[in-house]
Parts: sequence; structure tokens; C-alpha cells
Amino acid sequence: MAKRIKSRPQERGFVMFDVVYTDGSRASNRRVPMEILGGLDGDEPARDLILEQEAEIALKAGRPGREIQSLTRSPIVKPKPVD
Repeated sequence: MAKRIKSRPQERGFVMFDVVYTDGSRASNRRVPMEILGGLDGDEPARDLILEQEAEIALKAGRPGREIQSLTRSPIVKPKPVD
């Protein structure tokens, strides 16, 4: 039986971001649709979307939201060669 190859997020129309919060904690691979990125604003729309996601998560968890210190694109992982 052939092994199913997983498609990468970039192929599905998402960009992954690593988020570092002011308390020192980190969240990796937060998905942001490619459509909202680019143009004159660059990655700033990603910050807005991730802030909205964070507020929703905090509300569901019953805790206060965290403030974002920095936001960077996650490195693209190279697929391993299949033997």
C-alpha cells in the first residue's frame, strides 16, 4: 500500500507564524491565510488575525489574553527524502 504524503500548509494557502508573548511563552505554527498577507501592510494583518484568535482562545479558556511581543514567519520545513 502506498504511503500518503501530507501536503504542507503553504500548498494549502496558509502561512505559519511563530508568536512570542511578553510573558516569555511561545506559540509555534499559528496559521494565517495567504490572502490577507502582502501588499503595503506586509505581515501586519497576520498580527491582527492572531490577536483575534488569541482573544477567542482566552475567552474559551476563561483566562486573560496575552500580549504579543514579536511575530515571525515559521521556517519552511524541507520534506525528508523517501527511500
